[in-house]
Amino acid sequence: MRNNIVHPGADELIYEIRKIVEVGEKIAKTGVEITWDNIGDPVAKGELVPQWIKEIVASTVLNDNSSFGYSPTKGLLATREYIAYERNIEGGAQITANDILFFNGLGDAISTVYNYLNENARVIGPNPGYSTHSSAEAAHGGSPQMSYRLDPENNWYPDVDDLKSKIERHPEISGILMVNPDNPTGMVCPQDVIRQIVEIAKQKDLFIISDEIYSNLCYGGVVHKKLASVIGDVPGISLRGISKEFPWPGARCGWAEFYNCDKDASFARYAKTIIDAKMLEVCSTTLPQKVLPLVMGDARYYPYLEERTAVYWEKSQIAHSILSAVPGLTVNKAYGAFYMAVLFKDGVLRKGQFLKPANKAAGDIITPLIEGAGFDKCFVYHLLASRGICVVPLSSGFNSDLNGFRITLLEPDIDRFRNMLRIIAEAVTEYIGS
Repeated sequence: MRNNIVHPGADELIYEIRKIVEVGEKIAKTGVEITWDNIGDPVAKGELVPQWIKEIVASTVLNDNSSFGYSPTKGLLATREYIAYERNIEGGAQITANDILFFNGLGDAISTVYNYLNENARVIGPNPGYSTHSSAEAAHGGSPQMSYRLDPENNWYPDVDDLKSKIERHPEISGILMVNPDNPTGMVCPQDVIRQIVEIAKQKDLFIISDEIYSNLCYGGVVHKKLASVIGDVPGISLRGISKEFPWPGARCGWAEFYNCDKDASFARYAKTIIDAKMLEVCSTTLPQKVLPLVMGDARYYPYLEERTAVYWEKSQIAHSILSAVPGLTVNKAYGAFYMAVLFKDGVLRKGQFLKPANKAAGDIITPLIEGAGFDKCFVYHLLASRGICVVPLSSGFNSDLNGFRITLLEPDIDRFRNMLRIIAEAVTEYIGS
């Protein structure tokens, strides 16, 4: 074309979590049965939405004609008032309904938050980090997202010293991203570490983004604290939604909570830009906003979440027991969300390692894909072609310099879950020894 129409960050838009599905589907056509463990959709994995939640949704559809119409651009006032009330009784930063903005899922929120950031301002994120954030931020900045280390030798907690040094070396960093509970590691960040990150932001005049989509899915005795609990007067954005909790990912219903816009004029203008951008889209999905207070305010809601998280905790312990026994792997228990990051120890992966494919056609599919690929990506493709198990590599899937892979805790059948882990453990042992 006569002008370059390609966005400078186009090559940064990578989503390995779904990209690997294309490979898995091709391998499935060769006769290999695939176990899909690549994506965090509880419904797709077989979790049942409780009947009482379905009845609330059905009743709203049948009896509230306005559920078919537009909502206000920011979201339904009653729903925003409910969220603000619940947020405020937890203590910490106080908000009003006007500090809440609804989106069509957190993917929409994440894209908008980075798209309307000044082109010279960057947001540093965790390593490993969730690819929707890292890709959107990288596309905005035209280069890979800068990252701070999550320490696998310390429960995957943020390495605060590494974060501080990166911020000091890169004055273009204007914000800090936290994902808490974390995807892909399942880490729940302690409040004292959050407080240290807030202090860094205050000293360096930065804002904070905290992705808290899994905030009500914690287990194993940990206490989850939201950013609002310690943010003080530092500007920040919390991102939340219902896709993982109800679970209702198809509702595309997420929201942002803005903290301390009155404390910083530049941050307030940035927040207004995000709201103005949403104005152009008219509104977000109405039905899930209608039912949100009815579901979350129901006496059955939190006991239901406790039942779910107890199962995730059981599977976290099973996965840790099986995989941590494999020489060459570093594994921490997950305490939040429904993921676990499995790390290869330094030096155990090398070029030329191999798993025999289930059939020649499956082997032919992965052969061109592993040429020049990272060590962990090579393992993941070999695992897919040989055992039919689809997981996601840490390096290309989660913007990381670490070699490993992410599994989920979503398989509802405990025996199938345990068997999948044993197959992975056996495959790792064979691969490392090949």
